[in-house]
Amino acid sequence: MRAVTYDSYATDNSRLKVGEVPEPKVAPGSVLIEVRAAGVNPVDWKVMAGGLDSMMDTFFPAVPGWDVAGVVRAAGPDTPEFAPGDEVMAYARKDVVHAGTFAEYATVPASAVALKPAVLDWNQAAGLPLAAMTAQRCMDRLEAGRDDVVLVHAASGGVGGFAVQIARDRGARVIGTASEANHDYLRGLGAEPVAYGDGLAGRVRDLAPDGVTAVADFVGGQLETTLAVLRPGGRHASVADPGVEKHGGHWIWVRPDGAKLALLADLAERDALRVEVAATFPLAEVGVAFDASRAGHTRGKLVIVP
Repeated sequence: MRAVTYDSYATDNSRLKVGEVPEPKVAPGSVLIEVRAAGVNPVDWKVMAGGLDSMMDTFFPAVPGWDVAGVVRAAGPDTPEFAPGDEVMAYARKDVVHAGTFAEYATVPASAVALKPAVLDWNQAAGLPLAAMTAQRCMDRLEAGRDDVVLVHAASGGVGGFAVQIARDRGARVIGTASEANHDYLRGLGAEPVAYGDGLAGRVRDLAPDGVTAVADFVGGQLETTLAVLRPGGRHASVADPGVEKHGGHWIWVRPDGAKLALLADLAERDALRVEVAATFPLAEVGVAFDASRAGHTRGKLVIVP
């Protein structure tokens, strides 16, 4: 099968190539998915740069990609949950870095897989799992609900946009930071937009004079602002800054979980969660997608279409 691989760690795209690799084996409790689309996440190029080497073993050549949407072509032994022909999606992170989803086929543990909601096309479904589950995990840890005013840093990004929608669905008031070009987009998601940059704390206080009850940071480097606008007893979490734990916050890292993903599929089915796809790329342009992700200004999701 065709896949994108890299044969050593690299901080640029120089080691990426498209070529033939063996089709993955279908282990007990797993499914073989014909990949229709695979979402791009910042973690993909950070892993390629060796950013998780202290946590996870890597076997080269490695195929990047942790998100997938596609059709089940085979199920391993003792996998009654799925059958060939099922349309599915998954956050497909494994215990080692080797066989990712930027390929024509991928195997995924059945416990990480959920049925694709009919309201989402393949590209949207591929852009949902990791980003939306990260937002979901964050809102769960913050216990966001009807009595909350939630500040979302980087609210127009892939994770932030999902966090806004999940928090709003749970009844919270949401303030979201973004460039002014994305303010109408945030209003469409149900957030009150504020421009990021110097003076952010003051602008948030203008909207919430008593402060906010919860803060979700999806960009990093926001701890000073977070603490300046957080009410006493408020909760905060970050996906990018483990240092928040020293200040009573939560460092968020999401696990593959098909049941949790199915809850997000339900939100999409009832039109409470939409997926913004910024651009799609073929396998030969994974490096272009990585460059766009590194730039950090993409609204919505980038998707690979094998």
